Amino acid sequence: MYEPKTKLSPLDPSVVRRLKDVSSGSLTTELFKKGLRQCFLVGLLPMNKDAVRFAGEAFTMRMIPAREDLDTIETLTPHPNPDNLQWEAVENIPPGHVLVIDSRNDPRAASAGAMLPTRMKVRGAAAIVTDGAFRDGHELARLDFPAYARQVTASTRLSYHRVADLNIPIACADVAVYPGDVIVGDGDGITVVPRHLAAEMADLCERRDELEKYLSYRIGAGEPLYGVYPPTPAVRADFEAWKKAGADPAKVMTIRAGA
Repeated sequence: MYEPKTKLSPLDPSVVRRLKDVSSGSLTTELFKKGLRQCFLVGLLPMNKDAVRFAGEAFTMRMIPAREDLDTIETLTPHPNPDNLQWEAVENIPPGHVLVIDSRNDPRAASAGAMLPTRMKVRGAAAIVTDGAFRDGHELARLDFPAYARQVTASTRLSYHRVADLNIPIACADVAVYPGDVIVGDGDGITVVPRHLAAEMADLCERRDELEKYLSYRIGAGEPLYGVYPPTPAVRADFEAWKKAGADPAKVMTIRAGA
């Protein structure tokens, strides 16, 4: 049976809820400013384009190459066994967590099919993410549960993958993921937020998203990039005045600081 390897101090649930609503563009920019160059899982796409936004703590799974004498159809038993840690992950992932799978960027066999995400949805998990492939693409495209992968491949996991360990540091799409990191998904993809930066990122990204929306209104109204984007101190002052006046998009060109 699976036994947790790490004990993490609780993360404020409100931080996770707030991160769910921020954009991946703001997250990656603010993380870059902290020195983290690449926290985005490049190349992973949602199976259901209507089920893309989520945030949750990482519960990790590490796969190694399958071996023919160990990874057989007989390992898929209706009871726990040490050769099928994949089932253990699904039955033990805490509610609100994200199953993040290190499939070594290998999509030749499915990391999971629709049955496992269906079970995870019922158990209250937040999402499933792999840098490999899923099978049952048609079912996943209709399942109201975030599932991200490189592609769809029908071949069974046993063809190329063995689950070697759970809830340890892994690589997913060549990005380090530690148990308890916050995984954030939106229509653009998946961003990994180091756990110790989660609360700060929520604060910074909420402010950045609000400012970016204001700037997009001004650029969309015909202003040039230079002098507006990135914002000068004067533009930031205009933004604060616009917010104070009610943040009406129709008045974005008329409200200026000190006017």
